Amino acid sequence: MSTAPAPSASPIDPIALDLAGDPAELTAALVDIPSVSGSEVVIADAVEAALRRLPHLRVQRVGQSVLARTDLGRPSRILLAGHLDTVPIADNVPARRDGDVVHGCGTTDMKSGDAMLLHLAATLPEPARDLTFVFYECEEVDYDRNGLTRIQADHAEWLAADLAILGEPTNGNVEAGCQGTVSAAVTARGRRAHSARSWLGDNAIHRARVILERLAGWDARIVDIDGCEYREGLNAVGISGGVAGNVIPDECTVRVNFRFAPDRSADQAVAVVRDLFADFDVSVLDVAAGALPGLHAPAAAEFVVAAGGRAQAKYGWTDVARFAALGVPAVNFGPGDPSLAHTREEHVSMTQIRDMTAVLRRYLAG
Repeated sequence: MSTAPAPSASPIDPIALDLAGDPAELTAALVDIPSVSGSEVVIADAVEAALRRLPHLRVQRVGQSVLARTDLGRPSRILLAGHLDTVPIADNVPARRDGDVVHGCGTTDMKSGDAMLLHLAATLPEPARDLTFVFYECEEVDYDRNGLTRIQADHAEWLAADLAILGEPTNGNVEAGCQGTVSAAVTARGRRAHSARSWLGDNAIHRARVILERLAGWDARIVDIDGCEYREGLNAVGISGGVAGNVIPDECTVRVNFRFAPDRSADQAVAVVRDLFADFDVSVLDVAAGALPGLHAPAAAEFVVAAGGRAQAKYGWTDVARFAALGVPAVNFGPGDPSLAHTREEHVSMTQIRDMTAVLRRYLAG
């Protein structure tokens, strides 16, 4: 079923990956291929070459993203997605093993998830549901560079499914939906003056204390949606102001981040920030809607049962929000502790990789 080779592949022979072997060992092999955002060509070549050797899959290359799917005429389709890129390496490549643990950049976020999905792509030629696999570039950077953005624009049919499962780290749990996020700059204005005659000015940094007091006193909502508890957070994440050592500043800006429950729309979340700081200048820098759990969808409910019967809220934003916007229920399910993502100490349990792969196999095999 494989299509013709893509012209975007690099001219050197790709690194050989054993997709049918131990997914924990495959994790280490993927970590050994550096793939910082924007530099995924080598790992994409390796993944593409390995998938093209599987006769039951139709494969397509889109930039440095690799797509594969079965077309068996099954009554439902499950999409399984993982990003190939990592944050910058911190002296943690190649992978290092320590007993049951694999250390290295991307072990948690999310090459162990990729390994799980790649292994299933190779070893499930006759799944009970049709499967689509999406291994994509540039998730860790700007939305416009994200491989799913290009796929959605140019090959939207590849993203159609009854359920999307992202291999983001969840430490063995099903994490449903995700929070939305608003980033805003809240600016206090004052009047410049010489610091020796400060009473002639109006210190904007001093005025900013009102912004900080409102943030510190803000009453965070805790919202239960489909049995998943989402806790909101509104925080200062940066502050800037000052002109010179002898000048009373006339401007001070507090960078604010609002992580909101997915029962709010993006517009409603922006309104919360603007209303709280109605007497200040507010500039919205970035906004992304969250995703409702969607656990009422039959395919999602079946998966939760297969994974142990319990789902919890996802804290943070992931690409499940993109699928939710497309009307596709989506959950996160991948090896690794999400609190280790992007750290120098990133690591993952080999046993957990194997166990989660087995859970997903049982679900997909029916």
